[in-house]
Amino acid sequence: MSDHFDRIRDSFARQSFMQTLQVRLDHIGHGRCTLVAPVLPTTTQQHGAGHAGVTFTLGDVAAGYAALSVLPDGTEVMTAEIKINLLRPAMGELLEATGEVLKAGRRLVVVKSDIHAISGGKRALIATMLGTMVPVDP
Repeated sequence: MSDHFDRIRDSFARQSFMQTLQVRLDHIGHGRCTLVAPVLPTTTQQHGAGHAGVTFTLGDVAAGYAALSVLPDGTEVMTAEIKINLLRPAMGELLEATGEVLKAGRRLVVVKSDIHAISGGKRALIATMLGTMVPVDP
């Protein structure tokens, strides 16, 4: 299974947008993925909170790699739909998104993500997402 996760790590490393946001792949396991990103001066909104676009991006990518972790090698995924509930402003030094597979089928993978802001060691749930990933041929 480690070769499978190495494939996911390699895929993540090729995402230039993740590099731009300084996102790191913190954990990948069967049906689960955690990403961590700093709240950068260039990724805040006018009130100083992390921008909701970054929150959405982290949750979407974490959910996508969680989905990919349960699919056979040689398969990729695309987001078919995903919904976000923003629960509070993203105030903190770091954002952490954990994607999880709720149900994996042949044609659809239902996923969720929870995104936390971390400030001074304290974690606050700032958003939750629910979506569907579609397996695709590369």
